[in-house]
Amino acid sequence: MNKTVRKLRPSDYWRIGEHESWFQDMAAKGFHLKKMGLRFAHFVKGEPKKMRYRIDVAINKKITPEQIEMYADSGWDYVTGYQYFQVYSSPVERDAPELHTDPAEQSFTLRALGKKLAFNAVMVVVALLLMIGMLSAIWFLGGTPTFILVDGLAVQQTILSILFVYLAYISLQAAISIRALRKDLIEGKPINHHAPWKKHYRLNSVIAFLFTIVAGLSAIVPIGQLIKSDTKTLPEANLDLPIVRLADVEQNPALVRGESSYIRDDVDWGNRYTYNWSPVAPIQYESDENGVVPGKMWGDGSGEYSPSIQTRVYQLSVPSLADNLIADLIKRYNYAYSDDDFVKTKHADLNLLIVHEEDDFKEVFASKGKAVIYVRYYGYADVNSVIENLVDKIKLITE
Repeated sequence: MNKTVRKLRPSDYWRIGEHESWFQDMAAKGFHLKKMGLRFAHFVKGEPKKMRYRIDVAINKKITPEQIEMYADSGWDYVTGYQYFQVYSSPVERDAPELHTDPAEQSFTLRALGKKLAFNAVMVVVALLLMIGMLSAIWFLGGTPTFILVDGLAVQQTILSILFVYLAYISLQAAISIRALRKDLIEGKPINHHAPWKKHYRLNSVIAFLFTIVAGLSAIVPIGQLIKSDTKTLPEANLDLPIVRLADVEQNPALVRGESSYIRDDVDWGNRYTYNWSPVAPIQYESDENGVVPGKMWGDGSGEYSPSIQTRVYQLSVPSLADNLIADLIKRYNYAYSDDDFVKTKHADLNLLIVHEEDDFKEVFASKGKAVIYVRYYGYADVNSVIENLVDKIKLITE
């Protein structure tokens, strides 16, 4: 039984002369073409032979038994088809006449293919422009590109867009190449059946390798985020997590957890913590916590005193992104305040500390090394209590 061997194709499908030359060189080494796949050609291992290969255009991608018989009568055996092309072979000693003896006449066989490839290229380019527009809006419309990168919200779409750029390039190259080939044929220049293929083969191998890596990343990133992401109800007891807790800030033994207002999937979303992951920030936490001090009222008489706190935690794989991330967090969570309301403050244990205080509302943004923490607190505790608790927690993810 003859062994089937798969080999990466040397170049793109429209390079007719290079494919013919490659098939001939492979046959001389004992590898005889059996089938063409999307990225690989299938060969049957046998005795080395001197073979001629010719590729003909078939825009409908099908060939009838009558056509196969007609070519066979001329000395050409049908081998296989791929894309819009049909492959025929003939032993050199058979001395079969060329499938096309008039280059100008052969050019007409490429007219429909040229129009189809041009249409495909236009559609792919339009789709690419729409994708670029959508991605630009995701990355830049809110003015927080570092946050988008760190959060991993658009990583998969961006990777897929890179693949789409490559697809658009291939589509344009196919249309332009077939147009150029048709022009040469009209001018009487025949296809070079011995066109050099090794340069494109090496290039194609590198591109295929990179393409595989990028395609793999487009799948790995969202799968990793899905697997690693988890949300749980925040227990009242302290956890060894870099989350600033409400009880630590309030320092009031009378503080109790408020009544749950929204429970889904057995999670109290008013008192929860979520773990997330992205390639740029492999450790991420979000937490929300709400409490009540029975018998104590808000100063404006609006009801029982019910402080709350939110924490956003990031451990970055690229520490230099810390300052930009803090700037983006300020933009993202700044609903009604000016930049002047956010004051940069020095702290011996932090690289950067920015504080915003407005009556009972406090926000603290801090970084140290590769760690960034944002705390949003609503209550009567002093902002220094928030800061000192933040400093204790940021040490857990600094190293």
